[in-house]
Amino acid sequence: MELMDSFAGRRVPPAVTDAGLALLFTAGALAPLAPMPPGGPQLRTPDASFFVLALLSALPLAVHRRFPLPALVAMTAAVAALQGWQYIPHLSGPEGTSIGPAYIGVATAVFLTALRGAPRTATLVVAVLIPAASVTEAFLAPAGHRAATLLAEAVLLVAAWALGRLTRARAAIRDQALERAAALERAQEANARAAVMEERARIARELHDIVAHNVSLMVVQTIAADRVQDRDGAKTHELHGTIEETGRATVTELRRLLDVLRTEDAADTDPNKEPPQPTIGAIPALLDSVRAAGLTVGFTTTGTPEELPAGAQLTVYRVVQEALTNTLKHAGRTRTEVTVAWEAEHRRLTVRLCDDGPRPGDGAAPRPPVAPDGPGHGLVGMRERVAAVGGSLHTGARQGGGFCVHALVPLPGPAGPPYDSSWQVTRHDEPPQEGHSPYARHPRPAGR
Repeated sequence: MELMDSFAGRRVPPAVTDAGLALLFTAGALAPLAPMPPGGPQLRTPDASFFVLALLSALPLAVHRRFPLPALVAMTAAVAALQGWQYIPHLSGPEGTSIGPAYIGVATAVFLTALRGAPRTATLVVAVLIPAASVTEAFLAPAGHRAATLLAEAVLLVAAWALGRLTRARAAIRDQALERAAALERAQEANARAAVMEERARIARELHDIVAHNVSLMVVQTIAADRVQDRDGAKTHELHGTIEETGRATVTELRRLLDVLRTEDAADTDPNKEPPQPTIGAIPALLDSVRAAGLTVGFTTTGTPEELPAGAQLTVYRVVQEALTNTLKHAGRTRTEVTVAWEAEHRRLTVRLCDDGPRPGDGAAPRPPVAPDGPGHGLVGMRERVAAVGGSLHTGARQGGGFCVHALVPLPGPAGPPYDSSWQVTRHDEPPQEGHSPYARHPRPAGR
């Protein structure tokens, strides 16, 4: 049907298609006006009745789309009248079977009715109209040819009806397939958008950590520069340069953060624009940045480094970054010891950060008390990060002053002996608890 409604790849209006069919079969119905070949059936001379019946046998196709069943009935009755009055040859007679343009026009109308009509209309056509037309044609046929006429009419019209229903069924299957494909495409697009939004949220959290760390550094560096500007101009100039460099880096990270949080319409899906995630190898550069702020940091690494998943490396870096940021915020320019131990025998990576606490008169903000339902947001974030890679985190105050962060991250490969969690770390808002000292397995560094 789509082929009938299109021409040269362009969609043709339905009214034009129907009008073209009506004109085509009208021309075919007027064919008996031409002289019949010698030996052909003797036909009645065309007159006014012939023209009326010929037009009724074809022109109803022009309105078939709006009135399918009435148009089909009118065309069938007109063709039967043309045959009964000898204007056209019989469907089957002494000269054999003759399926002329008028019969093909009726078959076309049956096909279009089965294709366009509702199931009830199609059933009415095959159950009532086709048998009635076949019986009428057989009754009008010459004696001895009625059975052949009945069979020929029934086969012609039933074949047209079946072709119409088959075409309709195939079109319905095609539409369902297109609908399912469109629904699947929408679902895939929704899943892709959800994945993009989830990834943007993750990157935004990472950039938030970087920006918060850099801002904390700038605040501490500004305080340090203010305190030494009268007695050490060179140191003040160095601190100002560090503040400027940190500020530029912060502005860059803020731009990245805003780019990640952009709207969908302005989205740029180029993955190369996503900031690279830091690894354990970036920890020394992180320590240099906090040393520039006046924090004394010792760094010790033991064991043989091993391959670690990117997520675990990022977790270790973020734990060190968050712990140093908290030290700068709550302990000021104190002494901090960072230890990274690759423990192959236990298949784990141990990270320890311990500070000596605020120095007298340093002006650092005291550590806030821990909420009854758990630690602050920073410690919660560190704990969630470490737990996400299958590790554990212990934080708490040190005996004698200071604060410790102890993270254990499993290494890939065969699991070693289970981690002995019998030691306890005293929380800074609680009295010392019973159990082993956190330094029983990891002695406090010399000079601490």
